[in-house]
Amino acid sequence: MVGITVAFGGVLALDDVSLAVEPGQVHGLIGPNGAGKTTLFNVACGLVRPTSGRITWRDRELRRLQPSQLTKLGISRTLQGVGLFAGLTVLENVMVGAHRHAKAGFFSALFALPTADTDDRLLRERAQRALVELGAESYADRYPGSLPYPVQKRVALARALVAEPDLLLLDEPASGLSEDEMGELGELIRTLSGRMSVLLVEHHMDLVMRVCDRITVLDSGKQIAAGTPAEVQADPAVTEAYLGDDVDVEADAAALTGADGGPRNV
Repeated sequence: MVGITVAFGGVLALDDVSLAVEPGQVHGLIGPNGAGKTTLFNVACGLVRPTSGRITWRDRELRRLQPSQLTKLGISRTLQGVGLFAGLTVLENVMVGAHRHAKAGFFSALFALPTADTDDRLLRERAQRALVELGAESYADRYPGSLPYPVQKRVALARALVAEPDLLLLDEPASGLSEDEMGELGELIRTLSGRMSVLLVEHHMDLVMRVCDRITVLDSGKQIAAGTPAEVQADPAVTEAYLGDDVDVEADAAALTGADGGPRNV
């Protein structure tokens, strides 16, 4: 994304923001509340159309990007909520994410032709493997409403992964997770980077600093910093954005990272 600007009426939600996620990279997007993170994420998903700027993918400019195009482009996403279908089982929910790999068309499925049966079997196998990877295989026949929220989050992530994307967009995947579950999520994200690129929007700084190769920081719709976790952590502009004016940079860098040297949640 290059030079992304989004205006809602007379308010600039994003002002000339650029961000690139390189192959095999985990790229974090952080910033205080109201910084514009969700707006930029929604631009990447096709949910918000930028006022100006360019979105490119695989050397191709995406004009009028729509959310329905993402899976065909090799992009999967999760949202802040889980977004699961209440009337489908966990396995069926995950199968929805695998439709990119279906070979049978609508009429084959409608008339129960052999190709549709083969598709159904293959998609079920894909969905089952994704649930195993997320440790949620025992919930396959349950309905989302009967599951604890952290398990629903795992199912939503399985649905995104089953499409085998080249780019995974994660919007606050750690919300509602315990410390142990967040640690498992971090390990999974690092493993995924060997198979795909990841854009991570997250407010848990400890997770971001642990798993990201590069981080972009927004504040009030503007990009104020970008670099490695160490570079971003030491940037005075980032410290000021999170902790306010008139800060002692060295002392308050410690406040951002916590007394034990590990990053805090902010």
